[in-house]
Amino acid sequence: MKKLFCALMILVLLGGCALADAVRVAALKGPTAMGMVKMMRDDAGESYAFEILASADEITPRLTRGELDIAALPANLASVLYNRTGGEIRALAINTLGVLYVAERGDAIHSVADLAGRTIYTAGKGSTPEFALDYILRANGLIPGEDVTVEFKSEHSECLAALMADESAAAMLPQPFLTTAMQKAEDVRMALDLTKEWDALQGEGGSAMITGVVAARAAFIDENPEAVARFLADYAASVEFTNANISEAAELIGAYDIVPAAVAEKALPGCNICFIDGAAMREKLSGYLQVLFDAAPESVGGALPDAAFYSGADD
Repeated sequence: MKKLFCALMILVLLGGCALADAVRVAALKGPTAMGMVKMMRDDAGESYAFEILASADEITPRLTRGELDIAALPANLASVLYNRTGGEIRALAINTLGVLYVAERGDAIHSVADLAGRTIYTAGKGSTPEFALDYILRANGLIPGEDVTVEFKSEHSECLAALMADESAAAMLPQPFLTTAMQKAEDVRMALDLTKEWDALQGEGGSAMITGVVAARAAFIDENPEAVARFLADYAASVEFTNANISEAAELIGAYDIVPAAVAEKALPGCNICFIDGAAMREKLSGYLQVLFDAAPESVGGALPDAAFYSGADD
């Protein structure tokens, strides 16, 4: 009995120093990390060990090796990892809807139809931005290469430079880069929100344009259901804070070196940060992945993920 008491006391004492057992969480610089800033401030390393990394290439190997428990990832990458690992990575929630916008110089573009006859400069050839733009154009009766010209650049800055050189063109740019561009060039205007254009094609329910999800190792989900439930509750509250307290959240975003605070404050309303889990996540995410699969099966890992990918969708 004395040994059992001592063992219990050791566990209690260790509980006061939880960093060693903290849930290891990674996110990317940009919108997919912005919704976590309240958690990062409030927790201070007690329950979570956060890392903000520059690229998905830094996160992917560490997640699959078990060096991370939870990660905010591009939506299609989560599907790729699920297929590549035989189901070892699952989606927990959608954390960012679309962040793509069509920008112009002037005030002539007010609908997708107004893109007819124009050149659209964009980065992301062969990746999800191209497939999303193609889907929206075709669904609105515009055939790329016939009714509209889509010209690809290697970087968003090149798209902006091309737009500045061609007043009749348009550029597809993501947040928060678009906000930065509008601060540098006063005559650049956000003309179309492609998330809203996607939603208009879906009607009630249906899929959504999705940038990011929060995903986790299947083993971690199965072995730590209470920790996962707590993380999701904390994350939902953090996202709500970010969307409801733009200025305060922007200061935190700047402090954590995600993007500069001044940019974050202007960009946040257009970053579509959200928290969608359960059945709604499955409905919106599966429909989005279907669009990508139809365009390029390899973009989602060669096959659409089955029901097990959507953690908590059947709860």
